[in-house]
Amino acid sequence: MTPAVCIQNVHKVYNNTAVVNDLTLVIQPGEIFGLLGPNGAGKSTTIRMLTTLTQPTQGQVIVAGYDVVKQPLRVKQQIGVVLQQTSVDMDLSVWENMEFHGRMHHIPDTDRQKEIDRWLDYVELGDRRKELVKTLSGGMKRRLQIARALLHQPQILFLDEPTVGLDPQTRRRLWEIIKGLNQQGMTILLTTHYMEEVEYLCDRIGIMDSGKLIALGTLQELRQSRGEGLVMKQKGDLQDGQAERWDYQFFPTMADAKAYLDQQPDKTGMMTRPSNLEDIFVDLTGRNLD
Repeated sequence: MTPAVCIQNVHKVYNNTAVVNDLTLVIQPGEIFGLLGPNGAGKSTTIRMLTTLTQPTQGQVIVAGYDVVKQPLRVKQQIGVVLQQTSVDMDLSVWENMEFHGRMHHIPDTDRQKEIDRWLDYVELGDRRKELVKTLSGGMKRRLQIARALLHQPQILFLDEPTVGLDPQTRRRLWEIIKGLNQQGMTILLTTHYMEEVEYLCDRIGIMDSGKLIALGTLQELRQSRGEGLVMKQKGDLQDGQAERWDYQFFPTMADAKAYLDQQPDKTGMMTRPSNLEDIFVDLTGRNLD
C-alpha cells in the first residue's frame, strides 16, 4: 500500500540554520496522525513542505504518491488544508465561499452544487448558506473551513490547530467531525496544542524538537517507553493552595510507582497517578507544549 505521506531524510535550512534536520516519517492511509512540538520545533515548516508552500532544502517529500517539488499541482489536488488562521472570505456568504473554492478546483457545475450541499450539511451549516461569514461564530467559521477543504474530495486533510481559541463544547463537536471523516477513510495529519485532543483523536503521535523527530508511536507505546506510572513530589511551598512545583519520576507500571511510594519513610507531598501525554512531552522536550 502506498503511504499517504513519505518524508525521507528531509532538511530545511533558513539563513544557515537547520529548521528541519534529517526528518524521516511515514504516515499510512487512513491514519489520524498527531504532530506535536514546542514552538520552534519545526512542525509548521514540515506542514508547509507537505502542502507545497515551501520546498525542502534536501531530501524527498511524497504526498499521496506525488513529489511535492516535481508535482506540486498533483499534490494540491489530493490535499485539503485547514489553517489555524481564518482563511475564508468574511465579506462573502457561506455558499459563495464554497462556490468560489469549487470553481477554483474546476469542479463541474452539477457535481459542485451536490458537493457544496453535502459538506455544508455534514458540518451543520446547511441552514447558514446565505449568511455572511463575518456574522458566524468562531466555531462555525472553522467548520466552514473544513467543509471548503473537503469540497474537491482530497485524500489527505491537514489540520493546523483546528480548535484553537474555541470553547470546549465547540471543540468537542469538531472532534466528532474529524473522527467521522476518518471513519470514512480520510487520512488526517493534525497539529495541536491540546494534549487531550491528541489522546482522543490520534492513532499515532510524532514529537518534534529542534527540527528532529524525537519520539514516534501510539499513545500506549509512548507511555510504555517512558513509564506508565508516575510518582509526583511537591517542591517548594504551596502558593494559593497549589504546589509551586512538582518533580516527576516515571515507573514502568502503576504498581511499581505505588510500591516505590510505599517504601518512602516520609510521604508528605507525594502522590502517584498514571502518566499521560503531557508528562511524556515535557519529559522528552523539557518544555510545555505552549
